Amino acid sequence: MAKFKYLFIFLFAAFISACSTTKYLAPGQKLYDGGEVKITDKENTTKAEDKALSTDLNTLLRPQPNSKILGLRFKLWVYDKTQTKKVRGLRHYLHTHIGEPPVLVSAVDLDKNGKILQNRLQNESYFLAQINGDTVSKKKSLISKAVYSIQTGPAYHYNKIVFPGAKDNDLDTAVAGTANQTLLKVGDKYNLDVIKAERIRIDARLKERGFFYFAPEDLIMRYDSSTVGGHKVDMFVTIKPSTPDQARWIYKIRNIYVYSRYSLRDTSVNPDSATQYRWYHVIDRRKTVHPYVFKNTVLLHPGDIYNRTEHTNSLNRFIELGPFSYVKNRFDDVTPDSPFLDVSYYLTQYKKKSLSAEIIARQTSANYDGTQFNLTFKNKNTFKGAELLSVTAFVSTDKQFGSYHNGYDVYQFGIQPSISWPRFISPFNFTTDNAFIPRTVLTTGYTYIDREKLYTLNSFNASWGYQWKPNLYKTNVFNPIEITLVDAANVTQLYLDSIHKTHNPTLAHVINNQFTIGPTYSYTYDNSGDSFRTNTMYYNSKVSLSGNLYGLITGADTLAGKVRKLFGETFDQYVKLENEIRFFHKLGPNSKLATRFMVDVGVPYGNSTILPYTQQFFIGGPNSLRGFQARSIGPGSYYPPSTVTGASEFLPDESGDIKIEANIEYRPKLFSIVEGALFFDTGNIWNLRPHTGLPSSAFGKNFLSEFAGDAGFGLRFNLTVLILRTDFGFPLYEPSQKTFGVVDGVNYDDAKWRGANMVFNLAIGYPF
Repeated sequence: MAKFKYLFIFLFAAFISACSTTKYLAPGQKLYDGGEVKITDKENTTKAEDKALSTDLNTLLRPQPNSKILGLRFKLWVYDKTQTKKVRGLRHYLHTHIGEPPVLVSAVDLDKNGKILQNRLQNESYFLAQINGDTVSKKKSLISKAVYSIQTGPAYHYNKIVFPGAKDNDLDTAVAGTANQTLLKVGDKYNLDVIKAERIRIDARLKERGFFYFAPEDLIMRYDSSTVGGHKVDMFVTIKPSTPDQARWIYKIRNIYVYSRYSLRDTSVNPDSATQYRWYHVIDRRKTVHPYVFKNTVLLHPGDIYNRTEHTNSLNRFIELGPFSYVKNRFDDVTPDSPFLDVSYYLTQYKKKSLSAEIIARQTSANYDGTQFNLTFKNKNTFKGAELLSVTAFVSTDKQFGSYHNGYDVYQFGIQPSISWPRFISPFNFTTDNAFIPRTVLTTGYTYIDREKLYTLNSFNASWGYQWKPNLYKTNVFNPIEITLVDAANVTQLYLDSIHKTHNPTLAHVINNQFTIGPTYSYTYDNSGDSFRTNTMYYNSKVSLSGNLYGLITGADTLAGKVRKLFGETFDQYVKLENEIRFFHKLGPNSKLATRFMVDVGVPYGNSTILPYTQQFFIGGPNSLRGFQARSIGPGSYYPPSTVTGASEFLPDESGDIKIEANIEYRPKLFSIVEGALFFDTGNIWNLRPHTGLPSSAFGKNFLSEFAGDAGFGLRFNLTVLILRTDFGFPLYEPSQKTFGVVDGVNYDDAKWRGANMVFNLAIGYPF
């Protein structure tokens, strides 16, 4: 406990020192401690409204007081303690970069702040609001604060909302047609921000109907409270009389031009050299891109009424094609007798070929940390159809760190060629009209895996599939064919001896040859990138099949001795379903609650009695149950006997056909780039059927009693380019031992206790 005493003494000394920041003030000066808004009018506002208004109004007060860390003005203390006349050196740097000059009460303009608060209240329906500001401080105190007492007065509500009547005038009729979805509702409070949003909403609707030159400023939102009693207002949505004729016209598209190889130096291109393809013209004298490439990109058509959504979607699709780094567009008003627009798209191309190298830090699901070197060649327009050819050669090394180090080093090298077409290549005609280009992707790959002193594997893979996004949040990936072949090239005698001595089927399963062939489909919904939402979620579901149709045709049945082969290899047969949902809830501007729930099930049948090792599920480790070593839990309540973990010094990678996992994590921002975490994890894996050598590993009615559990805490260092994560986890319940790991005799000072119960994880990125 001596260490804690020293820590307490240090913190106490820092507190006393930081509290002395006022002694550097000049005579008559007082330190500003911030402002406070007090709503004294209890008749016209509820408690909830008081809280919301106070929170909003406090953000408007200026200046901001000196920042605090744990209640201490640390930056001000640094500023005071490092004052120097020098213009360089550590003291000067701390004074100018870390320190913060004192914010004095004399810098507070009570009258100006009062007018700002009154203006905000009037914009939020409190037309009669009155503000009174004053500074207050305790007797003989050198610290003072500003207090603003507010009488809000009654809130004004909408009595009626009046839109223009439908007339022969196209613009009046169009504005009237937007009334059904108005943001202004009878009975709601008057709110200027909502009124501004309503003008933008109406403008957006009109842009979908051809009013190309219309702008939100062409609308007048006029309210009248003089003819209505009871603190109510009538709101009139009208069009400015000065709105120009162009803004009143509905525009149509005449011609569409695509300059597919445009640069700022190229001033001689003109529509006369255009090649017409279907409904658009392509200008490309060097013929660098086939004209058909843009048939899924140019969504506007001659004769169409201008539509802003189709226009912006076209711009996004030009970028998504791949070969183009920049897209500029121009609309030319070519109105003869009726309003028409010519549309031109100017595309600046990337360099066609590129070669890049990168060194990355990575982490595997087996708690291995390592580095990987990638050398990637790309051709962004391989066959002049905007195809992306990518060939990546890589080499990597992985080692286990942390509280456990039972795994041998892993070395890998390989090559991964792939080609992507910005369209569906299929006998069926699939079309989409949103902002995202559908793709056809062919991938292949070879990886050589060397697990030091144990075995080497050759892994081949290939797939053909389609990717498309219905909108920003949804992603679909369908691979009609996906092939994986894993072959054990070399197995050491050490590994074979361990299998013989332990009779552990898991060790043998790792080096079994695997051949999977079949379709996969995955669906993802993700809005977690929307920082403005209080609640966000991520959901992924994936279905994988292997050998299903061929197994049924050939009558494959391993249990009946009918083992079938394809291309001379025994193929695996299974159905696999994976589901993962993450839910994030903002508790405040600097804290979040993150949760995750996973249910994965694989059903081997016919030609297989167990899922191939590469398709099985694992649990434990830095991105799973962080109080346990990676892949050390389960299946079920099975635990490797001492013949496996002791005599042979092997800890097998435990795997299963079923996985259930749940996690919850509290993520507060502590200071600067440092974030904290408190977490709880639970879950396990199981085999679908009992297996010899793996007692208590099958899924059964008592599966809930076999959930492992852990808890812990951690730090995250947000370095912008990556997040470095450290987690300390300790087991609460181990299903194989049927004991609670830390309930009896918690002793953080005991190194043996920490070594037996705490797991340190070093990782990159959030666990989920």
